[in-house]
Amino acid sequence: MSATIAIELNGEVRTVSDSDSVQDLIDALSLTNQALAIAVNREVVPRAKWREYRFAVGDKVDVVRAIGGG
Repeated sequence: MSATIAIELNGEVRTVSDSDSVQDLIDALSLTNQALAIAVNREVVPRAKWREYRFAVGDKVDVVRAIGGG
């Protein structure tokens, strides 16, 4: 059975299920298929690990969108 936990997402508290993966969070934020970088507790989570990485209470998550420029 899943429990709800609090994480910090880009500086704001957000609740997620303890069974949620990084990919679940990205999907919930409607950011699927976008150029993103994800860090949890200041460590980058490679895209290949997004489906398996699970959150813990108090994780600090940073979602950064890549922006083109020139």
